[in-house]
Amino acid sequence: MMAKNKGLLGESWDFLRVRKKYWLLPILLLLVLVGALIILGQSSALSPFIYALF
Repeated sequence: MMAKNKGLLGESWDFLRVRKKYWLLPILLLLVLVGALIILGQSSALSPFIYALF
């Protein structure tokens, strides 16, 4: 049985596992990576290095 209070990642993993849609995993990982870059690029000391990548 699935737990009632899962986060977004837990629900996504359950969806991928139950529906056998493993091809979505790289897309989700890429979205998480881009989101982390956006968050880090807004106000950190790493901003100049992140902007240099693009």
